[in-house]
Amino acid sequence: MSENLYSLYTTQFSANLEMKLQQTGSKFRGRISEGTHVGKQASPINQIGAIKARRPAGRFAPKDRTDAGFTRRWVFPIDGEIDQLIDSFDELKTIVDPKSAYVSNAASAIARDWDDIIIAAATGTNYTGTEPGSLSAETFDTTAYRIADNFGSSAASGLTVAKIVELRRILRHNHVDLESDPVTIFAGSTQESDLLNQVQVVSTEFNDRPVLTDGKVTRFLGFDIVYTERLPTYTTTTRGVLAIAKSGMYLGVWKDAINKVSTRNDLSGEPYDLYSQWSCGATRTQPGKVIQIACYDAAGADITP
Repeated sequence: MSENLYSLYTTQFSANLEMKLQQTGSKFRGRISEGTHVGKQASPINQIGAIKARRPAGRFAPKDRTDAGFTRRWVFPIDGEIDQLIDSFDELKTIVDPKSAYVSNAASAIARDWDDIIIAAATGTNYTGTEPGSLSAETFDTTAYRIADNFGSSAASGLTVAKIVELRRILRHNHVDLESDPVTIFAGSTQESDLLNQVQVVSTEFNDRPVLTDGKVTRFLGFDIVYTERLPTYTTTTRGVLAIAKSGMYLGVWKDAINKVSTRNDLSGEPYDLYSQWSCGATRTQPGKVIQIACYDAAGADITP
């Protein structure tokens, strides 16, 4: 054997293209209300206010008219796009075909953007009014609809059973029909650890049937639990976990996600152009159907892809 054979050594690279760790689908769509719209803004919901029963003023007395109040919720589109180019000459020099991975990557980015828009609207400023030109801003009432981070304890705590019980009380107090309007808790990985470390959650002594499914807490006290790493912190160590009734948030879709693959004849090398586009907006539908649970979370404010 020749001692110079090392000169013919080769390097082999994989033909597989794997997406880096990221959230690949929407955690919120399907768990809130949504519809399609056109125009610069839309009112998805007309609402009538509660009225109060009256007692007759007396025999043959004039009747007092009862007037219900009306209002509308408004949603505004937020546009988004992703444009990716693949040079045809570059493609000749690799054994990797990146086009399908580019499309999948874009789809994941769009799903995350939907969630970010919904999360921002859940505790952000929403708009009400009967006419487009005279809208009123509605801010999120943190006094009535936020459970404090130290609820049920002497110091800031994570997602505890006591906070979930208080969540149920607040929803009932605001007349949310838990039997017909399912509520989902959107929490992070730290909050999942909080639940797994509580004997009231994992022990069958406190539950008529096991709460854990394949080691995961996906439902507790009648609430579905979905995990997402996109919930922001509003202090350095306090994350705002969201509990949302299905009818409590609305996603207005002006254009659902589309992906187009074309060839750019106007550019050198005529590269592939992978273009993605969408347009949507979100709003709360009513106060009392969206509750924020303040949870101690030392993981920090970073939102992962």
